[in-house]
Amino acid sequence: MKKSNDQPINEVLQQMVNVFRLKPQLYKTKIENVWLEKMGKTIAGYTREIRVTNNILYITIESASLRSEMHFGREKIRTILNEALGEEYIKEVVIA
Repeated sequence: MKKSNDQPINEVLQQMVNVFRLKPQLYKTKIENVWLEKMGKTIAGYTREIRVTNNILYITIESASLRSEMHFGREKIRTILNEALGEEYIKEVVIA
């Protein structure tokens, strides 16, 4: 028997994420995991920092040649990560 205040668990969790403003932290963790999975250990090994500020993803790469090469793939990186997040969260990717 369903009570009037029953809600699916995913709705309750989504409300908690919104109330406690946890979305940026959750997405940062998910982005780091997807980065390792999609880019591989080699690229992840050269990655010094991944951060998101105002929906802009900043990636710091130690290797100048890799940084230059990844600069041309920024749009693909944005697409891959947004697909993993399930929404258009990342508006721009900056490779430094």
